Amino acid sequence: MAARKTISMDPHEEMVRLLAVQLRRSAESQTAAIMELSKAGFGPSRIAELLGTSAHTVSVTLDLAKRRAKKERSGRAPAAS
Repeated sequence: MAARKTISMDPHEEMVRLLAVQLRRSAESQTAAIMELSKAGFGPSRIAELLGTSAHTVSVTLDLAKRRAKKERSGRAPAAS
């Protein structure tokens, strides 16, 4: 039987990936996980890599969330003075 080849990963990268798995499992949806990683400063390509999806999916999700937030803000009544 051939020996199994072990791929070495940078310890910091390994930790980031483990935390991303934990976030994805605890988030109510992929959208919530994407939003959290974006708030933490990760870009669409990196988020996609960490969550196992495409950068396009992440970009569309972020764009829709921004549009939704903008619509909610514009729909609010002005504050009373």
